[in-house]
Amino acid sequence: MAAVSVAAEWQLLDDRFYRKPELYQLQWRNVDLSRNRVACAPFGGPIAVIRDDSKIVQLYAESALRKLRIFSSAGVQISETVWKNPGGRLIGMSWTEDQTLVCITQDGAVYRYNLHAELIEQNVSMGKECFEHSVVECVFWGNGVVCINEAFQIFCIQDFKNPRPIKMADTGIEEFPLCAAVIEPQYTMSGNVEVLLGVGDYVLLVEEDGVQQVGVGLGPLQKMVVSHNGKLLASFTHDGRLMVMSTDFSNIIFEYTCESGLPPDQLAWCGMDSVLLYWDDVLLMVGPYGDAVRYFYDEPLILIPECDGVRILSNSSMEFLHRVPDSIVSIFQIGSTEPAALLYDALDHFDRRSAKADENLRLIRSSLPGAVEACIDAAGEEFDISQQRTLLRAASYGQAFCSHFQRDRIQEMCKTLRVLNAVRNQEIGIPLSIHQYKLLTPSVLICRLINAHQHLLGLRISEYLGMNQEVVIMHWACSKITASLVIPDASLLEILLDKLKLCKGISYAAVAAHADKNGRRKLAAMLIEHEPRSSKQVPLLLSIGEEDTALTKATESGDTDLVYLVLFHIWQKRPALEFFGTIQARPLGRDLFINYARCYKHEFLKDFFLSTGQLQDVAFLLWKESWELGKNPMASKGSPLHGPRIKLVEKAHSLFSETKEHIFESKAAEEHAKLLRLQHELEVSTKQAIFVDSSISDTIRTCIVLGNHRAAVKVKTEFKVSEKRWYWLKVFALATIRDWDALEKFSKEKRPPIGYRPFVEACVDADEKGEALKYIPKLADPRERAEAYARIGMAKEAADAASQAKDGELLGRLKLTFAQNAAASSIFDTLRDRLGVS
Repeated sequence: MAAVSVAAEWQLLDDRFYRKPELYQLQWRNVDLSRNRVACAPFGGPIAVIRDDSKIVQLYAESALRKLRIFSSAGVQISETVWKNPGGRLIGMSWTEDQTLVCITQDGAVYRYNLHAELIEQNVSMGKECFEHSVVECVFWGNGVVCINEAFQIFCIQDFKNPRPIKMADTGIEEFPLCAAVIEPQYTMSGNVEVLLGVGDYVLLVEEDGVQQVGVGLGPLQKMVVSHNGKLLASFTHDGRLMVMSTDFSNIIFEYTCESGLPPDQLAWCGMDSVLLYWDDVLLMVGPYGDAVRYFYDEPLILIPECDGVRILSNSSMEFLHRVPDSIVSIFQIGSTEPAALLYDALDHFDRRSAKADENLRLIRSSLPGAVEACIDAAGEEFDISQQRTLLRAASYGQAFCSHFQRDRIQEMCKTLRVLNAVRNQEIGIPLSIHQYKLLTPSVLICRLINAHQHLLGLRISEYLGMNQEVVIMHWACSKITASLVIPDASLLEILLDKLKLCKGISYAAVAAHADKNGRRKLAAMLIEHEPRSSKQVPLLLSIGEEDTALTKATESGDTDLVYLVLFHIWQKRPALEFFGTIQARPLGRDLFINYARCYKHEFLKDFFLSTGQLQDVAFLLWKESWELGKNPMASKGSPLHGPRIKLVEKAHSLFSETKEHIFESKAAEEHAKLLRLQHELEVSTKQAIFVDSSISDTIRTCIVLGNHRAAVKVKTEFKVSEKRWYWLKVFALATIRDWDALEKFSKEKRPPIGYRPFVEACVDADEKGEALKYIPKLADPRERAEAYARIGMAKEAADAASQAKDGELLGRLKLTFAQNAAASSIFDTLRDRLGVS
């Protein structure tokens, strides 16, 4: 009997059954669809209602001000606002995929509202042409819209996430089209929207870059609607025919002649199997084989196409017209002997303790797994909770006798149905079918719940399905902050932390940022203290003006990038002295600043060192600047740049002299300045840029080489060069210029403090053996004489000198020196034998 009562409500359309269960008795009051513009979101979404300003209506006990009201699918009011937008008459209104309400007025202005009737900023316009020539018609789809103005121009916004109007190709028509439809970009070859316009006896296909005539001879078409997959087009002709054809107009699928020649008020697809036409009191459903079913209504309707059917909204109820799923047909069709029907019947017998239950099970033993699957599937397709429970019990009963069946199928369906039943509840009002739920996905459903401020249900569903709860808790926290203006910061913080701690790893920084955006800076500072990630914490602290705390947190994290971020932020915002005081107390921040400033901000670093009394560091910087100034290519040939260099070094000397710990640096800076000045004078006098930045020794050597002995003596005297060093420098300098007379004269001035060996080496290095012979006899040490004679190839003299030293090792070395000279080698062997050394 239960099966009979279920199937009695079905309507047969050819070989397919359709049913129209009532989803809700609507909770709203005094809402007449005929007096209002209505926009209904798909997937069980909200309903927007506003008084139609294109109609003359009688006002009862209501304000003359128009109100935009938003209801759930159950007729429960969610929000409302007074319509105060300029722009003339409201032309079109629709919901986007993310449940943003889009309203387009006569002047082309686009107003967007969220679910709570709050106007979203950044209003856009369809363009100047739509402002000058009023918008007449709008065709919406998913996330886009097409508008036609009085000049027959077409403008398109393909995605409201990037609301940029695009002008379509010029149609060239001279009268307004009879009807319009849109093929969505995802279903076109070009990937761009295509607009179909019913003009005369043909259809214009308009794209961004071209127009073409299609379907010539089919019209005039007075209504058009494209199927969900973009492949089929349902149209109503001027002579009362319903035609279904492919969107490329290559073939007509079927035609149906209607009783009325007047075009229907609404034309909609019911899934992919049938087409609905609605006139004032008749709803006609036409199937693919020309069969029709009529439904009669005494109140106005709004058809809401869904992927698997059509929701029917009236003044008093919400219904869902859809094809009866095969699994339900197999169970509840009158006289059905399908295995699933026998299993369902077996449960009934089992409940009545009848032996026929066992008989039914034996009949379907081989088909039992399929029967169980059909009962599970049928439970998912049902809206009635008691029927769901019965079908799942039947599936569970049959599963007990199946050895090979996926055991978790019933559990999965139970989970799904619990979620669906929760959101279908009258208070929530989201009447999703299971097919819509799978297409929408649980994550999107949870987002829609939290956008509707149904946070508790969203949290329970995400927890039940094992999904991340962070999105729900975050949205709740932000909404709580927005709505709790009168709650003190400390009390609100306690409320927030109580919930935020439920989710590990949640971003306290994001919640704090929202609090700051809402003007609750103190609450934001309190929240950010609980953020464990410095990379999130520090930037937000800076944005709310907590620079000192941000610097402390960045320093504690050890992340130098974060420390630099804070330093640069404070540097730009605070006076120099205040900035110096801030970083002085933080060693890491101070050291990083110094490292950076050494490379790029010398002057600022000097100010810092002066403010902190680090005079020696300022001196080092000045000294470094003097060297960098010396690298300038202009610093040559007596350039005036040498003057500033000398002054920098003198300043460094002055600063070093003020500290007792840097006596050496002070003296070195003083001598450096003196040397630079002297070298500068030499370059000016000689007109040769070869002195500056050379050492004292090189300066003396260069002076001697140039023949400027007076200058060399002056350098020696000024810098107290020792006699030994002076002799070494002069000897080799004279040898360099091969002034042997001067070298000989210099050797005779007085006994050289360095001896005569440097004279010998200078001559030998210059390959002047004759000059070397002048000084070798003067060498006091016989070993040195022997080695000197050996260097100029005089073996006999070397042997004589070596015999005086009586050094066997020396004789051995000398022999090796003359190894290629047999006569010389024999001299050293004879000498070793005579001296008796080995």
